[in-house]
Amino acid sequence: MHGLGNDFIILDAREPAKGIPDVISKTAATAIADRHFGIGCDQILVIRPSQKADIFLQIFNSDGSAALACGNGTRCVADYIMQEFEQDRLVIETDAGILQSWRSVECPNQISVDMGPAYLDWAAVPLAKKANTLSVELGPPAPAPAVCHSVGNPHAVLFVDDAEAIDLNNVGPPLERHPLFPKRANISFAHQIGPNKFRMRVWERGVGITLACGSGACAVGVAVHRSGRGSRNTEIIMDGGSIFIDWQDDGTAGGRVIMRGPVAYVFEGILSKNLNGLLRAGK
Repeated sequence: MHGLGNDFIILDAREPAKGIPDVISKTAATAIADRHFGIGCDQILVIRPSQKADIFLQIFNSDGSAALACGNGTRCVADYIMQEFEQDRLVIETDAGILQSWRSVECPNQISVDMGPAYLDWAAVPLAKKANTLSVELGPPAPAPAVCHSVGNPHAVLFVDDAEAIDLNNVGPPLERHPLFPKRANISFAHQIGPNKFRMRVWERGVGITLACGSGACAVGVAVHRSGRGSRNTEIIMDGGSIFIDWQDDGTAGGRVIMRGPVAYVFEGILSKNLNGLLRAGK
């Protein structure tokens, strides 16, 4: 499946008979995610049983590292399971917490997810040292100060004159691994193209350039309002299309970040014997 070109391999591990192991090795994840020798994806999503929600969602980046949040992937899995359950709402457990998802009333072909609060304090991002998260100086090659917060994952948002002019391949890797980000960070560049409408491009932690990033779009939406550039309701236009962010004020500093956007199905299939064997080997 994909959400605006941010594509996912989804493994349904709710039934033991399907043979998906409890632990998926980094070797297996990277082999399956490889676009030349495997299926190819930005992230691997594993659906598992949950004692606290309808399902548990496990997330791996294409480099085999674990991710706590994946907005586009959560929407995709939510649509898949809601269709199976014949319902319009779903509760999803992730390592970042319990997420509520529902089919949009105003746009039935789109899925909404409550991504939880935005964590605004420097230690919650996390940053390596105390800093004003509204204006974090990263030095070269950063073209502007960053607005930093966590939306399940650590994010740095840089507002620039033209996001499309940014050479992501050159500036993304060093900023992702900047010493100020002990757990690395997703790096987003954005510029305003209209009232509460922003163009965004992203370098995802553990993945690289992607056509869309749901949690990144959430981070940009939060940064827009935090920095005084717009309201709490924004349209974020990425390479793959638009996501709509509503950073709701619930009386707390972090609020609730609601994301709405489309999902798409590409194909279903089974792994080759070699990849399936590698997956089960756990090495």
